[in-house]
Amino acid sequence: MILSSKKKIPFLSDPKYLRYKGFELADTVDPYYELMYLPFDKNATKPCFKKCVKNASIDDKGFVLFYSNQCPFTAKYVPLIESVAKGKEIKFKSIRFENKKQAQNAPVPFTSYSLFYNGEFVTNEILSDKKFNKIIVEKGL
Repeated sequence: MILSSKKKIPFLSDPKYLRYKGFELADTVDPYYELMYLPFDKNATKPCFKKCVKNASIDDKGFVLFYSNQCPFTAKYVPLIESVAKGKEIKFKSIRFENKKQAQNAPVPFTSYSLFYNGEFVTNEILSDKKFNKIIVEKGL
């Protein structure tokens, strides 16, 4: 199984290439995630996203960042954007997945890095302080 998207997006596998290699779509979840798999048996049960991802709701106000140390850059960039939010007195909460169980029960399919604002998904791209400031401006903060 591989996490992909409807079109090529940074940090996700290229769906066009996966289909070329014989992968098939198993499941989807908003806003654009696709779970692709390579079937060895046409009668096998398709893999699917867990309900916690399908029925995810983030009720928190402000920015909420879900992340893990899967990508080494989160160690550098998460504290940077936390500092930006604190300096601007913007509500910001970061939630680091510290074990497999937490990641498997996450409200997001991409556990390396997923940023939300007022419950709505913003990006899975690891943000520099400059890119985060751009989002702050876009949100009118």
